[in-house]
Amino acid sequence: VLGLREHEMRSNPCIIGVQNTFLTPTAYNERKESCGRMNMAKVIIDAGHGGMDPGAIHEGRMEKNDTLNLALAVGDILKKNGVDVVYTRTDDVYDTPFEKAQIANRDGGDFLISIHRNSSPEPDQYSGVESLVYNKQGRKVQLAENINSELEKVGFRNLGVKERPNLIILKRSKMPAVLVEAGFLNTAADNELFDERFGAIAEAIADGVLKTLGEDGLLQLEQQEDDTPAEKRYRVQTGAYRNWAYAENLLRRLQSQNFPAYILLEDGLYKVQVGAYRKLDNAVQMEKTLRDQGYSTFLAM
Repeated sequence: VLGLREHEMRSNPCIIGVQNTFLTPTAYNERKESCGRMNMAKVIIDAGHGGMDPGAIHEGRMEKNDTLNLALAVGDILKKNGVDVVYTRTDDVYDTPFEKAQIANRDGGDFLISIHRNSSPEPDQYSGVESLVYNKQGRKVQLAENINSELEKVGFRNLGVKERPNLIILKRSKMPAVLVEAGFLNTAADNELFDERFGAIAEAIADGVLKTLGEDGLLQLEQQEDDTPAEKRYRVQTGAYRNWAYAENLLRRLQSQNFPAYILLEDGLYKVQVGAYRKLDNAVQMEKTLRDQGYSTFLAM
């Protein structure tokens, strides 16, 4: 059986082994746990407007206050579910949309969620939630649809997902980004729902994000509560090499795109795999995502 070189093990905690005498079972579990921490899902949450920019105003109610309260509530729920959360603001301060995109890009993340309230030319003219994306390509569309679907369950009318390529925070962010319009600020029914079911609204947005992270396999490696071996779960394999360098190159490429990738040394091959899923549907979704990105894949157990 091949052994992993010591410097390879130190350089990347997501290199783990199964049929490998170099790693004891304890060492294997430690490296799997370390890999899980390294690939911990991260979400950037932006509270729209702030400081000198109040956003929409209606009868003394300012959008910037609603967005900050909701952003902090959503972030708290995500953190309790094992997600690393970064806020663009946690107080009543102003940054331009470009500066907010820079904050998100600097910290990096799997998703950027920008929370806003909508407004119409006339009071009580429109009602409902909608999510805005730069274009209808990639994972941001599924993220937006998942959030809208959860908000619809709370009681909002679902106005759908719309393209807004002119919005700077969507245009300049380097990760899948969604701007959520959580009801109309100048519609009485939406404000009543916002106030009376605030906690449920925060849960809905968080649930939409968590569902998408789960579909992408970005929460799976954090779940180490039991001793179920990773090789007994559904995994998506993207390559198998006898040459270590080829496997490492593919691993780093996948990780640069925020995929929860790792290497298994098995049957004399360095196997580059993504995720370790209890549910087949999640593995199939990840396989589709990888194939959409141009990777050759197959499901392994």
